[in-house]
Amino acid sequence: MFVVEQNCVYQDADNKDLYCHHLMLFENKQLVAYARLVPPGISYDEMSIGRVVSSKDVRGRGAGKLLMNLAIEYCAKIFGDGPVRIGAQYYLRKFYTELGFNETGDIYHEDGIEHILMVKQKQTSGK
Repeated sequence: MFVVEQNCVYQDADNKDLYCHHLMLFENKQLVAYARLVPPGISYDEMSIGRVVSSKDVRGRGAGKLLMNLAIEYCAKIFGDGPVRIGAQYYLRKFYTELGFNETGDIYHEDGIEHILMVKQKQTSGK
């Protein structure tokens, strides 16, 4: 999805995948959504969610919201209580704001796409 739709040709260009957890949603044995759960200290001081993507086939059906809510929940379970920082695509900031994230920085460019740092404050793992 990244390679074709966003013209981002890489496998693990930042060498972080080995340290992360990978959340994948399947529908009828087909991968339809993915997010990378990044431990604190790898991308940011806080835990992070990155490489969030969903297939065109499930967009508009709530897959992105489900994926992010699960990602937030699993981050808390895996990494413990604390804030989650993301580098969100700028045009999706309303989507992330509705999930409880707040803008924390200026717009920056990554792979030719406008992004903005956002943080969702302390998570509760339910432990």
